[in-house]
Amino acid sequence: MAHRQQIWILLALPLVVGISHAATAGDLIIPLSCDIGRTCFIQNYVDIDDSPSAKDYMCGTLTYDGHNGVDFRLTSHGGRQNPVHVVVAAEGTVLRTRDGLADNPVKGDRRDAAKGNECGNGVVVRHSGDRETQYCHMAKDSILVKAGDTVRAGQVLGAVGMSGLTEYPHLHFIVRREGKVIDPFGTGLIPGACGNHTESEWTDDARVRLTYSPRAVLNFGFATEAVTNDMIEVDAVSQRKLTTKSEALVVYVRTIGLKTGDDQSLTLRDPDGRIIAEKGPVAVAQNQAQTILFIGKKRSTEPWPGGVYSATYIVGRNGAPMLNQVFRHDLR
Repeated sequence: MAHRQQIWILLALPLVVGISHAATAGDLIIPLSCDIGRTCFIQNYVDIDDSPSAKDYMCGTLTYDGHNGVDFRLTSHGGRQNPVHVVVAAEGTVLRTRDGLADNPVKGDRRDAAKGNECGNGVVVRHSGDRETQYCHMAKDSILVKAGDTVRAGQVLGAVGMSGLTEYPHLHFIVRREGKVIDPFGTGLIPGACGNHTESEWTDDARVRLTYSPRAVLNFGFATEAVTNDMIEVDAVSQRKLTTKSEALVVYVRTIGLKTGDDQSLTLRDPDGRIIAEKGPVAVAQNQAQTILFIGKKRSTEPWPGGVYSATYIVGRNGAPMLNQVFRHDLR
């Protein structure tokens, strides 16, 4: 029987916080060539809290203690075949580079393996106004510039990788002024102040594209078996084709930014609208950098009926929807 792989997003209602268009714009563009909110997301912001606690510039949870940059996370690692380019955020001069470190993700119990090379392969660029930008965790042998080069905004520096101290493919982007880390989303105000700041290092276009979202669906889809983080990171799920004769029908969602007090649920329906698997609402016991929820059903002796299967994912809080996403798969 012919198979057609097709997934549609029907509804996505993330809670987002708007920005003030009266804010003073800066000159930094987004430092990588991805589609914000679709192929890449901000996983972590600068920690603006000087205490052992942590908070991002909106007093949210998308950071951790001492985090000094902005993490632009990819939904999966395209590798050398489909690289995501790291680009210069503003005109400047390359101060230094490092390349040649392997793209080996470091799990929690192996953090010492990256000691001294936490940034991995990277580039530092000097800009006017005694300001620097730093680009970390780049792919091995991808860096295209050298110290002393004059670079322009948007010029390709290399590719996103997984070198240094990282567990997933992302660009760790740091901004410094006079040697001190600054938050590109909010500058010139009292340290620790939250909210949409009136001063920013980003251009107007970048500010709009980087609208703050406290939660986001990073990955979703249909699969033939239970799904793990590692499978998603290397895009192995989509390589295992779902057919009417697959032993199991599984639907999964990977989400970032869930908070203590949230709850999540996932429901799978067959082409006739009947529920064939469901889970939730499941309470979120503590703030989560990321979480995977999946449900499924094993096939009986008969093939799966052909047609459109649908899945509904809901994140709620105190009875109100924070995320509500429906997606479908046409099984032929």
